[in-house]
Amino acid sequence: MVLLGTIVNGICIMLGTLLGKVFHRIPEKMKMTVMSGIGLAVALLGMQMGLKSEHFLIVICSLVFGGILGELWDLDDRLNKLGYWLERKVGGHEQGTIAKGFVAATLLFVIGAMAIIGALDSGLRGDHRILYTKSIIDGFTSIILTTTLGIGVMFSAVPVVLYEGTIALLATQIQTSVPKELMDSFISESTATGGILIMAIGFNLLGITSIRVANLLPSIAITALIVTILHFW
Repeated sequence: MVLLGTIVNGICIMLGTLLGKVFHRIPEKMKMTVMSGIGLAVALLGMQMGLKSEHFLIVICSLVFGGILGELWDLDDRLNKLGYWLERKVGGHEQGTIAKGFVAATLLFVIGAMAIIGALDSGLRGDHRILYTKSIIDGFTSIILTTTLGIGVMFSAVPVVLYEGTIALLATQIQTSVPKELMDSFISESTATGGILIMAIGFNLLGITSIRVANLLPSIAITALIVTILHFW
């Protein structure tokens, strides 16, 4: 089943959120310490991924043009508005709570090589191991995020399933038409580009920066475009 890994990922996020609500009485200092640890780990993961590039100029160009598109489309603001809409529908008591949880969790769970490569593995080879691993990480992370940011974290399961599911389904269609060299190059450069975005998320979680990471999301698509152009140049 092509979407098995994707579905498991969504379920783990929802279960983690429910467990987070149960353990909402975790002391504030403990939450801050654990979130700092997660922020450090996320930043380190992003750094490791960022070093996977074989042509770093592609990554730089992707971030520049992707950032321009993201600002023109104002993706960060649109994502926040979607979160506020969910908040109004659910009836959040504290202004911005559900929106913050939804946005933070969506960015954390959607961005990154594990989502892309895992979904590609599911679609191309029917191998869900990467997404299973990501599901475990997302599940534990959602517990901590929920104790801090609330029930909005649960709604991030929707874009995660849509994002990974779409990649997996598309992968089943492109397997016979895309050269292996092109696919390998895309995975390598998108891993590095996504890693930099993940590093930015880590810095945001640590309170070091307030980067509008959502406005850099088009960088992944720009990476695919540049790699394709260079391959057929």
